[in-house]
Amino acid sequence: MSASITMATVWLDGCSGCHMSFLDLDERLLELMERVELVYSPLVDFKDFPEAVDLALVEGAVATNDDLDKIRMIRSRTKTLVSLGDCAVTGNISALRNPFGTDAVLQRAYDEHVVGNPGRPDRELPVLLERATPVHEKVVVDLVIPGCPPSADLIWHALGELVEGRIPDVTAETRFG
Repeated sequence: MSASITMATVWLDGCSGCHMSFLDLDERLLELMERVELVYSPLVDFKDFPEAVDLALVEGAVATNDDLDKIRMIRSRTKTLVSLGDCAVTGNISALRNPFGTDAVLQRAYDEHVVGNPGRPDRELPVLLERATPVHEKVVVDLVIPGCPPSADLIWHALGELVEGRIPDVTAETRFG
């Protein structure tokens, strides 16, 4: 059987736990790859997001100017966009910095808690947005799959339904981290 749809996975500001749950599909990944063509992911060596993608799973909050540019580009090139995990759905851990402001966060990270060589790196860093936000605050999202991380079984159920052209009901297994 040839792949019927193109799929991408994307990692914004998060811990990669959602991608680890995706990998926990184990042997079911082989079955999934018979039904989809993985065209972009941090798990493979594709450098550029394609012009047209049927399904994209997005992990992580929108926390930097790079994240914002990336999610806008991904949305413009994706038919069905899925927020995967609590950081993408609610902001979760990434948004804990919001009450403190970007200057305080950078000072604490680079000046107060560095041993030996405090200060900002010589290379240019992405600019932090004033607030880390869930993906749906920046672009239209077609489905949310909550969890910190969502279980492999929930991801499997959702992907199976999406590949068949149906919007899955993910409320039965909803758990926030």
